[in-house]
Amino acid sequence: MLTRDRANSTITTIAEIREFLGDRLSTAPSVREQHGKDQTWAPGAPPDAVAFVRNTLEVQKIVTICAMHQTPVIAYGTGTSLEGHITAPHGGITVDLSQMNAILSVNAADLDARVEAGVTRKTLNTYLRDQGLFFPIDPGADASLGGMAATRASGTNAVHYGTMRENVMGLTAVMANGEIIRTGTRAKKSSAGYDLTRLLVGSEGTLGIITEVGLKLYGIPEAMTAGVCAFPSVEAACNATIETIQLGIPVARIELVDEEHVKALNAYSKLDLKIAPTLFLEFHGTVAYAREQIEMFREIAASHGAGPLEWAEKEEDRQKLWQARHDAFWATRAIAPGKQDVFSTDVCVPISRLAECVIATQDDLRANNLFGPIIGHVGDGNFHVVLYCDPLDEAEVTRVKSFYERLIHRAIAMEGTCTGEHGVGSGKMKFLEAEHGKALDVMRQIKQALDPLNIMNPGKILAL
Repeated sequence: MLTRDRANSTITTIAEIREFLGDRLSTAPSVREQHGKDQTWAPGAPPDAVAFVRNTLEVQKIVTICAMHQTPVIAYGTGTSLEGHITAPHGGITVDLSQMNAILSVNAADLDARVEAGVTRKTLNTYLRDQGLFFPIDPGADASLGGMAATRASGTNAVHYGTMRENVMGLTAVMANGEIIRTGTRAKKSSAGYDLTRLLVGSEGTLGIITEVGLKLYGIPEAMTAGVCAFPSVEAACNATIETIQLGIPVARIELVDEEHVKALNAYSKLDLKIAPTLFLEFHGTVAYAREQIEMFREIAASHGAGPLEWAEKEEDRQKLWQARHDAFWATRAIAPGKQDVFSTDVCVPISRLAECVIATQDDLRANNLFGPIIGHVGDGNFHVVLYCDPLDEAEVTRVKSFYERLIHRAIAMEGTCTGEHGVGSGKMKFLEAEHGKALDVMRQIKQALDPLNIMNPGKILAL
């Protein structure tokens, strides 16, 4: 319950923002609920109001007013994050950046671009296509590029192109005191001072609100060849992946899809895949180079008992294959009637421990009678478990939560991380001490130095 002082402060904050934002500040319950709940079973918490901004100066004004009244500020892009990043547990103002959707510049000669935070990855790639360029980071959802930077997103192409950390050249951000800063340059490298770009990438809106992003671009490859390969076991698929990476084969995408996911994708996306642990693959380069990579992988796969490689010869078939992969969440949900609560999580381990971790995870699921299809960007040791349960079955909910904790501690014990790409949000805060130890104190010092009032997305990443 709000205290009288807190309620009065919130009323004052809303009134002052409405003076310059007008009807672009909404207190409608439906708008607030939408901006306080993500796609997982976390209950969510709505903000007191939602501000639809159109430029950096409007963000600055809002943050300055919120700082004056110690009102929380939460950044919002497209709402596709999965760890409670967008919830407002202490109320406050959500800053919706979706109308900041201008592509500010494209420098084809230098392979870089600058966009406002609300531009989505699909919008950017549609704009770039005629110039023979693309931005490769693909988390599946059509997320905003500002949100992708804030959560240090990656996805299916990360094994070849890296994550947002490697592909953000600089940022414009509004800090907790209302100051606007610009980090980085268009130069390919720099040794000048602290790397504030990397500090803000992955900070999840807890240090500042990202309003513009400078990005690396890439030329569209001559050949982009995709295919599928079934294996006799998850262990065989993982070991083939490990050998592929260790031999330096520059695979662009290599995704593990377990049997449950294959069943779901066949039904949902109208595929006809063999029901077996399967790798979805893609190779980029010249036609000859892609063929060479394919032949090298074919030999590796055969040595691990794999079936024949089936290649998507046409572009529409390649697109259908990867759209099916991106629809995996909805596909598995469709075959889990009565278990509509979903808990999608991810971990990442050194690639040499990948098979061990995945097998132990499958054994844990079977031992506890849980439905948890596994899918993953296994080329970099990252995999997801999509957990379903009946919310009215308390025993099943308890088993799911216990499994979830064991999964994370298993990954950390293997010198991995509690999250390879989903981020921390509110959902994984309690695991950071096990992963980072005393380094967590340094993170708190940075947070307190840059946001002493704790108004920037409070209740995320760090407990203060």
